[in-house]
Amino acid sequence: MIATAVPAMPDGSQLLVRGAVFIVLGELCFASMGVGIRLVSTELDNTMIVFARNLLGLLLLLPWLAHRGVGTLATAVPGLHLLRAGAGVAAMYCFFYAIAAMPLAEAMLLKLTAPIFMPLIAVLWLHERVTPTLALALGIGFAGVAVILDPGVTGSGISVSPVALIGLMGGVLAALAKVTVRRLSRTEPPTRIVFYFALIAAAISAVPLTWSWQTPSWPAAAGLVAIAVAATLGQLALTRGLSLAPASRMGVFGYSAVVFGAAYGWLLWDEPLTLTTITGTLLIAAAGLLATRARTRSRRRPLPTPTRAVPPGQR
Repeated sequence: MIATAVPAMPDGSQLLVRGAVFIVLGELCFASMGVGIRLVSTELDNTMIVFARNLLGLLLLLPWLAHRGVGTLATAVPGLHLLRAGAGVAAMYCFFYAIAAMPLAEAMLLKLTAPIFMPLIAVLWLHERVTPTLALALGIGFAGVAVILDPGVTGSGISVSPVALIGLMGGVLAALAKVTVRRLSRTEPPTRIVFYFALIAAAISAVPLTWSWQTPSWPAAAGLVAIAVAATLGQLALTRGLSLAPASRMGVFGYSAVVFGAAYGWLLWDEPLTLTTITGTLLIAAAGLLATRARTRSRRRPLPTPTRAVPPGQR
C-alpha cells in the first residue's frame, strides 16, 4: 500500500499570521478607498459617491453571492435588515464627508471609533452586561475621542469642529449597524445579511439622486469604480481575516488604517501627523481592544449551574 501524504493543518500561530495579513490588506484597501473619495469629491457631490459605491459594490458582490449561494431570501426580520442598511448608509455619508473635509488619518480614526459605541448600544438593546473591564475601555475610548475632537473654548462656550462631529456620528452609526448584524446573525445566514445590505443600501442611496444627479466625467467615473473595487476587496479581506482568528486577537491590526491614512495624507497632500492624532489613536485603539476582549470573555463565561430545576419554558 502506498502511503498518502496528508497536508498538515495550519497551527494557531499560522492562522493568526494569515488573519493579520488579511486584516491589514483590508485596511489598506479602505485607506485606498479614502484616497479615491478625496480625489473624486473635488468634482462630485457626496450623494453621488455614496450611491456609486453601493451600486457598484452590489454588482461586484453578485458573482460572490452566486458562488456562495444566498439560499432562500425569505426573512422573518425585514425591519432589522432595513435598520442595518439604513444605519450603514448613513454612516457612509458621514464617513465620506469627513474624508473629503479633514486630514485622512483623523477621518480613518473616527471611523474606527465604532467599537467604543458598540457596547453602549448592545447594553441598551441586547441587554449585554457591563463588566469593569468594559467600563474602563469606555472611559479610555471617550478620552481618545475628546483628544481627536480637540474642543476649543470661545466666548460663547466650547466649540468643536462640525466636520469632526460628523465623522464621529459616522462611528456611532457604524456601531449601530454592527450591533444590528450581531442581532441578525442569530437567525440569518451571512450571505443573506450581505445581500440585503447591498440591495437596500443601493436603493436608499439612489433616493437623493432624484434632485442631486451629476453626470461624472470619465476620470471621475473611473475613480468611482476604483472606490467600489477597493471597498469590496476590503470587505472580503476583513471577512476572511476574521474567519481565521478571533476578533479579540485581530482588533489591533484594524488600526493599521490610521497608519495607511497618515502615509497617504503625507505623500499626496502634505498632511502632517500630529501629536493629537497619535495620542488619540493610541487611546482609541487601547479602548477598542479592551472592549472587544471584554465582550469575548463575557460570551465565553459559562453560566452558573442552577440550584433548582428550570422549567422548560424558561430556559
